[in-house]
Amino acid sequence: MIILGIESSGAQASAAILKDGRVIAMEQGPFKVTHSETLMPLVARTFMMAGIDKEDIDAIAVSGGPGSFTGLRIGSATAKGLGMALNKPLIHVPTLHAMAYNFLGSGNIIVPIMDARRDQVYTGVFTFVIRPDQMIDFSVFKDSCAISITELVEYLNDLTGLDGNPPLVVFMGDGVEKYESTIDELAEFNYALAPDELNLQRADSIALMGFVYYFEGLLTDPDEEAPDYLRPSQAEREAAEKNNR
Repeated sequence: MIILGIESSGAQASAAILKDGRVIAMEQGPFKVTHSETLMPLVARTFMMAGIDKEDIDAIAVSGGPGSFTGLRIGSATAKGLGMALNKPLIHVPTLHAMAYNFLGSGNIIVPIMDARRDQVYTGVFTFVIRPDQMIDFSVFKDSCAISITELVEYLNDLTGLDGNPPLVVFMGDGVEKYESTIDELAEFNYALAPDELNLQRADSIALMGFVYYFEGLLTDPDEEAPDYLRPSQAEREAAEKNNR
């Protein structure tokens, strides 16, 4: 089983190859460089690093959103083009789920925070636990959404207050630096910030989650793949406002 993972939802694009449940290659691009310039060369270098031909893959896992509208469109178009050309299925992996997968097995409550602007964050609340039989328990307390940081911390206060010995809450993502002071002011629970190497989106986690979803039968025809932006783009909002005048 060979899966190509594509991540383009944030400031740094990346690609990874997973073979038989193990990541054998990953390439990351530079920060804040247009993904349209970097993503296909990244994919090509990843295949070269892995020593396999693109025809050998079984599926393409793609970061499905939320995130950068432009980045997600580029990633989706790249995955769709490869899927159609190679006649391979796509696996739509929610970006926030894959971010939480960076902490597989920690037992902590993982809370990705992506800056959604307009005083909101893209977020979710998850745990990934490896059972003694090596199966993965993935719990979704709050699925991908766009809310204010205040709403998020209040939700976590309520969630952790239900347990006499709550697990540690780990915040991660590009929104942490912007909202750390608010978290510190409002949080009534113990929390930590993700280390730099696990803080952002990674194509290896996209590929690993894609591996899980593949065996759950969660495959998508390339024609049907579309990013989940969670809310309308600025152009769509402006058009709606214009139509409502």
